[in-house]
Amino acid sequence: MSDLAWVPPSCTLPTEERPLRVAEWDELFAERLTSLSRRGPLRLHLDLVGGPGIEERVRDLAEREGGCCSFFAFTVTSEDNRIGLDIAVAQEHVAVLQALAVRTGAGEQR
Repeated sequence: MSDLAWVPPSCTLPTEERPLRVAEWDELFAERLTSLSRRGPLRLHLDLVGGPGIEERVRDLAEREGGCCSFFAFTVTSEDNRIGLDIAVAQEHVAVLQALAVRTGAGEQR
């Protein structure tokens, strides 16, 4: 899914920076994602392996993403060596949430 057509017009991140941001998410998912679950049609939960600096990395990325895509609501939790990332959207952005789930490589599988 290299085509970024799923990015909604309400995203204020400059177009030339979007592939870089997507690459940051992809790298995080590839390195740290252990499970994904849908907690309703408008919510996605990701479990990530923690480690030195990982919680800060997740919080920073979520904060920057929320700054340009205000339709996302991110909640980061940490326990032991696990980072939880909850992502919620309003109904009109459910397709964006689904695209994000697909980018994890897990899609609807978990």
